[in-house]
Amino acid sequence: MDRKQNIAIFTTASLPWMTGTAVNPLFRAAYLAKDGKRKITLVIPWLSLKDQELVYPSNITFSSPSEQEKYVLQWLEERTGFKSSFDIRFYPGKFAIDKRSILAVGDISEIIPDEEADIAVLEEPEHLTWFHHGKRWKTKFRLVIGIVHTNYLEYVKREKNGRLQAFLLKYMNNWVVGIYCHKVIRLSGATQDYPNSIICNVHGVNPKFLEIGKKKIEQQRSGNQAFIKGAYYIGKMVWNKGYKELLTLLQDHQTELDGLELDLYGTGEDSNEVHEAAKKLKIVVRVHPGRDHC
Repeated sequence: MDRKQNIAIFTTASLPWMTGTAVNPLFRAAYLAKDGKRKITLVIPWLSLKDQELVYPSNITFSSPSEQEKYVLQWLEERTGFKSSFDIRFYPGKFAIDKRSILAVGDISEIIPDEEADIAVLEEPEHLTWFHHGKRWKTKFRLVIGIVHTNYLEYVKREKNGRLQAFLLKYMNNWVVGIYCHKVIRLSGATQDYPNSIICNVHGVNPKFLEIGKKKIEQQRSGNQAFIKGAYYIGKMVWNKGYKELLTLLQDHQTELDGLELDLYGTGEDSNEVHEAAKKLKIVVRVHPGRDHC
């Protein structure tokens, strides 16, 4: 092996959309490339200006892929503290309003030349292959690893005829993931179960969180209060991220939870409704816009 191993990471979203499949694969690419032993390529969607306006927050838009790439790498450097050495390539994507998701247009496996097709990491393999047509991923790459982020079955159950749709989607997901992936990794047990899959947090832990943990230990050892009697909840502020279930539980158990203070952090289409629902509770629930987890 005279040349470096090539790893291509394909994902379903990109900054400035602050969603898990935009952020976590970006960190994955940065840290895999950090020691210089592998050639890493991150493959992300490029949206039309019209779709950018629908997806990206704070009226942020880009006139060219290179402009977006510069934004992404600058954001990453501010959070990691080092310059990243991986490549970014774009595939054509289209935002599906009904699904609130970006879908690939065409055969995105062609982004990577055949001579570089060693390992492919498909972030949300079912999402990336629902409409895939072209060369089979297992034929193109020597190894294809699917990383399952999202339980799409739970999302679908909330729609009209949701139970039937979820039943059909379960078998479709099993089919496409089985066809296109050699190995399937589920980030948690809350995701759809796939045959021969394993559960593993391959995201790892951001070093900033470890530093925060060390500071909390020092506070405890010195006799200071490290944690208040409260809780926080982080997620895009749309009902299907669990806010409805959370607020229902809080309402049903307000008496037992007397004295609890809860902070919600998120930005999304349902922010105003979540804010109004939280006001009706007797316990203290503060609603904040989304922010960096650290």
